[in-house]
Amino acid sequence: MMRIGVLISGSGTNLQALIDSIESGDIPGEIAVVISNRRTAYGLERARMHGIPAKSILRKDYNSDHAFNIAILETLRRYDVELVVLAGYLSILSPDVVKAYPNRIINIHPSLIPAFCGKGYYGERVHRAVLDYGVKVTGATVHFVDEGTDTGPIILQQAVMVMDDDDVHSLAQRVLEVEHRLLCRAVKLFIEGKLTVQGRKVIIKE
Repeated sequence: MMRIGVLISGSGTNLQALIDSIESGDIPGEIAVVISNRRTAYGLERARMHGIPAKSILRKDYNSDHAFNIAILETLRRYDVELVVLAGYLSILSPDVVKAYPNRIINIHPSLIPAFCGKGYYGERVHRAVLDYGVKVTGATVHFVDEGTDTGPIILQQAVMVMDDDDVHSLAQRVLEVEHRLLCRAVKLFIEGKLTVQGRKVIIKE
């Protein structure tokens, strides 16, 4: 069983999707620890309800971003994490963490990268930008994490149509449903050894 560390910042619906897929036997792995950069994140409670260790590591408790990220890295190592999943984690991992897990950190982003991504594009800000621009199609992307922001090799993408009467909430809800499916599929493919990174491309061997 591959040991997974999940990083969250909020309610943890993507975390719940992973938990459900693992408990159903679809994903052959186990969540070793859940880490949040917010003490009040409901995702921590979701983890505890399923017997998963839940830790809050807060930036304000450290005197630098470096020390904060080293604390995250040490926690991942303490729980023998082999794959890191960013499931709505609203902070940028430092190079220390990324280098420790090369092509072993997966992130979910609520747009079709390279559109509406990068610095400042997270959460509802993404959907607001999509609506303000007037595009007809958005979606979700699962990608490996590199030292940039939303710049790593893309694993999976799926489009979501933007409706004329969409608001931020309705669009976010439909994209989130896609996020759940894509993230679980990507984690399953990774654990089963079906992903190969060749430069910027991720080759999927079904």
